[in-house]
Amino acid sequence: MPINNIHEKSIWMRIHIDPIFISIIITLLIYSMIITWSASGQNLYMMQRKTIQIITGLVIMLAISQLPPRIYENWAPYLYTLCIILLITVDAFGHISKGARRWLDVGLIRFQPSELAKIVVPLMVSRFINRHVCPPTTKNTWITLIIIFIPVLLVAAQPDLGTAVLITASGLFVLFLSGISWKMISITLILCAVFSPILWFFFMQDYQRDRVIMLLNAESDPLGAGYHIIQSKIAIGSGGLFGKGWLHGTQVQLDFLPECHTDFILSVLAEEFGLVGVLLILLLYILLIIRGMIMATCAQTTFGRVMIGNLMLILFVYIFVNMGMVSGILPVVGIPLPLMSYGGSALIMLMTGFGIIMSIHTHPKMLSKNI
Repeated sequence: MPINNIHEKSIWMRIHIDPIFISIIITLLIYSMIITWSASGQNLYMMQRKTIQIITGLVIMLAISQLPPRIYENWAPYLYTLCIILLITVDAFGHISKGARRWLDVGLIRFQPSELAKIVVPLMVSRFINRHVCPPTTKNTWITLIIIFIPVLLVAAQPDLGTAVLITASGLFVLFLSGISWKMISITLILCAVFSPILWFFFMQDYQRDRVIMLLNAESDPLGAGYHIIQSKIAIGSGGLFGKGWLHGTQVQLDFLPECHTDFILSVLAEEFGLVGVLLILLLYILLIIRGMIMATCAQTTFGRVMIGNLMLILFVYIFVNMGMVSGILPVVGIPLPLMSYGGSALIMLMTGFGIIMSIHTHPKMLSKNI
C-alpha cells in the first residue's frame, strides 16, 4: 500500500473520524436541507432552526467520537437511570401536544426524553451483556428484558406506541446479536403474539387503532383517519420517474400533504424528484448501513460489535418503517425519516449514535484492523 495512503488513514484515526461514514452522513444532511426548503413552504425561520439542529448534531457527533468507548460504556448505568427519571418526569409533568405528553420543557429547550432512550437502552443492554458470557444465560436474558421494558412501558404511557416499539427493537437486537438461543427467540415471538390482543384493547388509543384499520382501507375515511396516507400516496404516484421538479410539487405547495416536513418528507421527495430521487436516497442509506456493518466487524469486543450492529439495524428499521408508512404498506406511527425529517431531538440522538460508532471504530484498543 502506498505510504501516502497509510499516512492519510492514520490522520483520520487520530482525529477519530471515518471519512467514508461521515461523507455519506453530510451528503444526506445536504439532501435534507434541499427537501426541507420545499416542504416548509420556503420558511426561512424553519430553515434557520434546521441549520442549527444540523450544526449541533455534527458537533455532538464529533465530540462523542473523541471519547474512548470505555467512557460511555462505564457511564451507561448512570445514563439509564437519568433516562428513567426523565421519562417518569415527562409522564407526570410533560408538555401535552396533539393529545400526547411526550415533551419536557426546561426553559431554553424542549426535548423528548424518549429519544434519549433509543440510545441509552441498547447502550445499557450492550454493557450488561459484555460483562457476562455470550451467548447470555436464561437468567441474564430475563434481566435484559426487564432493563428493556421498564423504559418501554414509560414511553407507551405517554402514549407513544411507535417509539416504544422501536426502543423494544433496539434492545432485542442487542440480544439477537449477542447470540441468544433460537429457543428464547421463539418464546419471545410467542409471548408477543399472545399479548397482541391485550395491547390492542388496553394499551392502544382509539386514534392508534384507527391508523391500523386505515392501513387496510384508507378510503373508508378519506377526510379523517385516512387523509394522511391518501395524500401521501397521491404525492408519491404523481412524481413519476423524474418528478415535477424542485418546489413544484402540488401536494406540498398547495398544502394538501400534512406533516410534510417531518414524517412525510419522503412523499415530498418522491413528488418533486420522482423515483430517481427516491432511489438516490435509498442508495445513500444502503452505503451508510454497509459501512457501519463493516466497522462492526472491526471491533474487538462484544460491546463494540453488538453496539454498532444494533445501531445499524435500528437505522434500517427507522428507514423501513417510515418508507412503509408513507407508501401505505405500514400503519402511520409517527416515525421520522433519519437525517431527512425536521426535528432536533431525533437528529441529535441519531448523531450521538453515529459518534459512538466512530469512537468504537477509531480508538486503537477497539480495532482489529483499519478498513
